Amino acid sequence: MVLEVLKFPDPRLRKKGVAVESVTPELKTLAENMLETMYAENGIGLAAPQVGQSVRLLVIDTRPRDEDGNIVLEGLTELERQVPQPLVVFNPEITVTREKTTYEEGCLSVPGFFETVDRALYIEAKYLDINGQEQVLKTDGLLAICLQHEMDHLEGKLFIDRLSFIKSNRIKNRIQKHGYPTADEVAEERSEARERRKAAREKTAVTAGSK
Repeated sequence: MVLEVLKFPDPRLRKKGVAVESVTPELKTLAENMLETMYAENGIGLAAPQVGQSVRLLVIDTRPRDEDGNIVLEGLTELERQVPQPLVVFNPEITVTREKTTYEEGCLSVPGFFETVDRALYIEAKYLDINGQEQVLKTDGLLAICLQHEMDHLEGKLFIDRLSFIKSNRIKNRIQKHGYPTADEVAEERSEARERRKAAREKTAVTAGSK
């Protein structure tokens, strides 16, 4: 079942997620519905507070897809390839972070807006999977960035809260005055953001290769 994704400034997005004591059938159903919603919205991650559920649960699938929707491995790091996706993550806790990186992030709860955010390049985390089994995740790349982004939601935080005061206020004021872009405009912004990210990766690769 596709769920409603809450949008800023809905106050429910500011509620912290509560840790689950066990993975019940109801929580499994919520996780399945969240995955369906994430795919329907063309997202790569979704946290329970974004669908009005204040529990520490998130779902992720950062695997690239071609124009026909088929999963491709190109663009994944070696660590990312070792992680089975989609991921269903209960009670995530980051235990190790290394180095820093930046990424132009967007959010299903702030559709149509993209800004560069500072994140850890490499992370290690522990969590419960959909069967209630404890797992350890070691990854980098987009998967690490996405996990950090979604874990912010579990603390009632949005990516715009990590921006400078000026950038954050600019987005908030635009939303307040003009509302959100149309679905077509959001799709166009996403496409342009993907092109900017691709150009940035290619520039980084060229720079690294010239050293």
